[in-house]
Amino acid sequence: MNTSVEKSVLGQMPAGQVVKAASTGYTQNLAVGLLAAGVAALVVLVDHMIDGWAESHVLASWVALWAVAVLAIVLLRGATRLMAQRVMTGLDTWSANLARKRADERLWAMAKNDSRLMDDLQSAMDRADDESTPVADVVTPLKSLRTIHMARTRTYYI
Repeated sequence: MNTSVEKSVLGQMPAGQVVKAASTGYTQNLAVGLLAAGVAALVVLVDHMIDGWAESHVLASWVALWAVAVLAIVLLRGATRLMAQRVMTGLDTWSANLARKRADERLWAMAKNDSRLMDDLQSAMDRADDESTPVADVVTPLKSLRTIHMARTRTYYI
């Protein structure tokens, strides 16, 4: 009986790289949207502040609004990029955790119908309960089982 576990491509790919590559475009779009919203808010605020003065100094008020817009772009660019990266990282982490939870639920549902898989899971849980077995030694076979199953059924999407 061959008990060796084949490595799949999914098992070799670091999860962080896959998530980072998938969300790079969304992060840039979110950063641009946040920057546009921040600049627009500052320009509207300054416009309301100089409204009475602008009636007699039209050209000066126009230049002042443009200066505020350019200054806001320069100042808010880094902050909006950082905020967008944090938001997308949080969303990617949440999505990955949700996908992992769904995969575990599907694996458990399959194990209920397949006695061999249930035996494997039960033995892994028994080894986890044993104090002499480190948790990392038990988690690794479960991850490889999940990876093999995901590769065979092509359910490695989020």
